[in-house]
Amino acid sequence: MTSAGDLDVHSTDVLVIGGGPAATWAAIAAAESSSRVTLVDKGYCGTSGATAAGGNNLWLIPPGPRREESIREREAAAGGLTDAEWMLRVLSSSWEGIERLAQWGFPFPVGDDGNQLRSSLQGPEYMRRMRRKAHRSGVRILDHHPALALTSDEDGVVNGATGIARQDDGRPWRITAGAVVLASGGAAFLSGTFGTNVNTGDGLLMAAEAGADLSGMEFCTAYALAPEWGVHTKGRMLQWASFYDEQGRPLPTELGLGGRRDAQRALTRGQRVFARLDRAPAHIRQTMREAQPNYFLPLDKAGIDPFVTAYPVRMVYEGSVRGTGGLRLTGPHCATTVPGLFAAGDAATRELITGSISGGGSHNGSWAIASGTFAGRGAAEFGRRRSIGHPTEADRVGLRPGRHDAPTVDEVVRAAQAHVLPPLRSHTKSQDRLTESAEALEQLWLDIEGGLAPLPPRESYKSRQATAMVATARWITAASLARPESRGLHRREDHPDTDHRFGHRILVGGLDEVWTRADPVAPQVLSSEAVA
Repeated sequence: MTSAGDLDVHSTDVLVIGGGPAATWAAIAAAESSSRVTLVDKGYCGTSGATAAGGNNLWLIPPGPRREESIREREAAAGGLTDAEWMLRVLSSSWEGIERLAQWGFPFPVGDDGNQLRSSLQGPEYMRRMRRKAHRSGVRILDHHPALALTSDEDGVVNGATGIARQDDGRPWRITAGAVVLASGGAAFLSGTFGTNVNTGDGLLMAAEAGADLSGMEFCTAYALAPEWGVHTKGRMLQWASFYDEQGRPLPTELGLGGRRDAQRALTRGQRVFARLDRAPAHIRQTMREAQPNYFLPLDKAGIDPFVTAYPVRMVYEGSVRGTGGLRLTGPHCATTVPGLFAAGDAATRELITGSISGGGSHNGSWAIASGTFAGRGAAEFGRRRSIGHPTEADRVGLRPGRHDAPTVDEVVRAAQAHVLPPLRSHTKSQDRLTESAEALEQLWLDIEGGLAPLPPRESYKSRQATAMVATARWITAASLARPESRGLHRREDHPDTDHRFGHRILVGGLDEVWTRADPVAPQVLSSEAVA
């Protein structure tokens, strides 16, 4: 970087904001398209985020008729909101991406038949190799450089971003770019979910300030189960669980993963719930421990053998990280509704492949590979076709400190969380509670428009995190009010049935005034059952 007073200034062809799998796939794809690429991450690229903290399974289907079968199966469960062409493209691109990952030396386990088992990724090793590949591809990686706002030229085309260098006493930076990829993750509202401390919706806020639309925000209400004293939410372990109430009586739950939904209903009603993994066959129990050691570690420390002893569980909010909503995409290269701005991973809506239900680890994992690749290539192509105009940056909420008696970051975060984290606000919704939240969040937005209480320069990004959480909570609430039915992750106790009149995606956006409308682009499905 070159110095301009106290401001570090840099230019690049493609700027990638984020440091998880989608960001690194985007950076590599753009670099391989002969672009100069800079990646900025709030944390340390390769270790921050949910994937690095654990890993994920993959929606990985080999070429052939099984792909169409898998799409039809997903459509049947996804509420009729998916797009078959996108699903096919994601399956193809993620298959190719995993083949490349194998060529880069990822140590996939080998089955008894001698073939690699590629359906899951061990997170720390995966992200370590992605960082190394990005670096070897020529990507300039700036760790601990949170982006705070996007810049645009006089025509409204995004042409870079501004932020701070946390480890340089919060020194400000500005990077101009031919195009920007937002791969900054989703929003988990600092719920404590394992690995999501960086997922506060920053990218959604920055994009909305530039005029971007969002989609699927009513489906950002994913919860997972974790031990009462823990935050690790690898729920696949619970497909072998039996659930009990506080008196040790079995709860009437479905077998398999469906049992988690029944347990969550009981927890939402205020009941205490216990789980025991007694349905796991004896011969796979050690394999379970080896596959997800972080899940078992807190249980082991508590002296609990989860295959024998029931342990208490709680609901942990995972928001759009495991949910669905994000920035609306307008083309095959993951362009947003704002020229020059592309989105990938959890920053983008995943309705196109998951509809109204959670992408979990598998679909979201494959989406990160594919959307990152699409966005990186698209941004590289867009950047080649234009000259970079003079960057301008408007005065955004949370960028400038307010008075000393202004609301503090902690106060704003707690206020936003109060309307999102409780299960009766997000897991099970109602008109009355949503209206109450909408009014409270509107007032909270007015309260912070003049700025938040001052922070040291190196912590100034926290004001933007708090602002992003308020904005995201408003969009979630507005979209939830605009869908008076129950569909997938969106559960309305006052409208418990699915209404065919709402078989469309819902767009939302705006800051001073939040708006919603039906997406004019209709879902495209293969199977008639998906829209019945």
